[in-house]
Amino acid sequence: MPTGNPTPTFRTLDPREVEQLLARHNVGRIAYTFHGRVDIEPIHYVYPDGAIYMRTAPGSKLAALAHSPWIALEVDEVDGLFDWRSVVAHGTVYVLRDDGPPVERESYRQAVAYLRTLVPSALGDGDPTPERTVVLKVRPDELTGREARTAMPARHSLGDATGEVTP
Repeated sequence: MPTGNPTPTFRTLDPREVEQLLARHNVGRIAYTFHGRVDIEPIHYVYPDGAIYMRTAPGSKLAALAHSPWIALEVDEVDGLFDWRSVVAHGTVYVLRDDGPPVERESYRQAVAYLRTLVPSALGDGDPTPERTVVLKVRPDELTGREARTAMPARHSLGDATGEVTP
C-alpha cells in the first residue's frame, strides 16, 4: 500500500462559490496603499447585495483612502496547511454619509441596516464599537477565489471479494 504525504491540488473558485464564501463570513482583511506603502488591517463587513459594507473609525486609514480609494479585501477559510479557500475583492471604496442629497442619505441608511444584521446596535445606543462612525461601501470591480485541497494518495487493493482489482 503506498504511503506518503497528502498531495495538494489547487483550483479557481467559480463565481457562485466566491459569492457564497463572502456571504458566509464577516471578517476579512482590507489592504490599501498610501505614499508607496501597503497596509493591511482586519475589518468586519457584510455582503448582502453584491456590495461590501464596512465601518471604521476616523483616522489614518481614511486619510489614505481619501487619496487612493482602491482597496482589496481578502477573506479566507482555513482548515489546514493545504486545505483552504480564499477570496479577494478589488474595488473603489466610497464613504457613505447621513447628510447631503436624499439619494446619499438613503444609501447610508440602507448600509446601516445591512451592518445591523451583523451588530444590531451598530451606530446606535449600546454600540460595542462606538468609535467606528464611518460607513464604507465597495462594489467590487473584480472578485477572484482560489482553493487548495489535500488529496490523499490513492490506495490500491489486491482484490475485493469478487477477486477484482480496485484502484
